[in-house]
Amino acid sequence: MAGAATSPRERYRAQLRAEIKQHAWEQIATAGASALSLKAIAKQVGMSGPALYHYYASRDELITELIRDAYRSLADALKAAADEGADLAGMARAMRRWALADPHRYHLIYGTPVPGYHAPDDTVATSREIMDMLLAAGPEIAAAAPTAFDEHLAGRMLAGKREPAPAALRRGLTFWTRLHGVLSLELAGHFDGMDFDPECLFEAEVESLLAQ
Repeated sequence: MAGAATSPRERYRAQLRAEIKQHAWEQIATAGASALSLKAIAKQVGMSGPALYHYYASRDELITELIRDAYRSLADALKAAADEGADLAGMARAMRRWALADPHRYHLIYGTPVPGYHAPDDTVATSREIMDMLLAAGPEIAAAAPTAFDEHLAGRMLAGKREPAPAALRRGLTFWTRLHGVLSLELAGHFDGMDFDPECLFEAEVESLLAQ
């Protein structure tokens, strides 16, 4: 059954919200998320500041929408890779391709937190979905030997909540954080001028992690 048709007013609202988000991404690309200005965006879309608040009630609401979009975009990219049969290394490469395609989107969710902003719980849920896909893609993660950190993780798990084994979660977290370390340095330009290909370093880190 087809979904209910939207009214012209609803379509206009959706289009304007999308335009506002596009201008917000352009601002972030120029000056960073902490400098995001609804007043400047209102001027760009040809409305007053108070009028824009009918579409986004606050700067934080707009940032939340951008974060949701970024997380969903990454989750969709990883799901597409998984659907094509990608293993853990393939998922890592899909993550890097996604980050290189739009570094500002990457930095919004994995870079320096926006001062004064607190993300709602649903953004954490999408982040967890991304981790679950990595865990599912890497059976070698589940075979990890236990460590003291596994005991720490086990002690923090909620009773009755389904979780991966502590060793698997720890391996997943290690994989995730080390790859983000390389990616963050690459996207921030810290490898510029060094005599090596950042992609080769990324591949070497993936191989090292899978060999542990």
